[in-house]
Amino acid sequence: MQKLNFQLYNFRFKNSENKVSIFDEIRKKFIILTPEEWVRQHVVQFLIEEKKYPKSLINVEKVLKVNGLKKRYDVVVFKPDGSIFVLIECKAPEIKIAQATFDQIARYNMTLNAQFLMVTNGLNHYFCQMDYENEKYDFLENLPNYNS
Repeated sequence: MQKLNFQLYNFRFKNSENKVSIFDEIRKKFIILTPEEWVRQHVVQFLIEEKKYPKSLINVEKVLKVNGLKKRYDVVVFKPDGSIFVLIECKAPEIKIAQATFDQIARYNMTLNAQFLMVTNGLNHYFCQMDYENEKYDFLENLPNYNS
């Protein structure tokens, strides 16, 4: 797999039926390794190791309803009160981050109301803080570290 714009992390891999899987610490199982999954697993490690978010507050690939349609978010970080702190959209490295990606995460966030957004293809990372009062988002240098 291609080198991404993250620190180097230790991952567990397994081969079965000519397919490589990567162990997901959050879902506690091996997941087929696709380019998008490679990015998602780096994001999870980034949240745990660098931002110090507890694993218990991180959730990966769950279904949500947006305008009556079933969609899947990539990663969310909850606050201890159960509200959503960060919503993260992962794309494969060959997918260019464009306005459509921000539109997608904004649609998801109308349902989830996260405080922060992250969009990444593993090479380029974008971080935003929501400003609900003015109906916009402000770009940031990075996500805040976990603060219990």
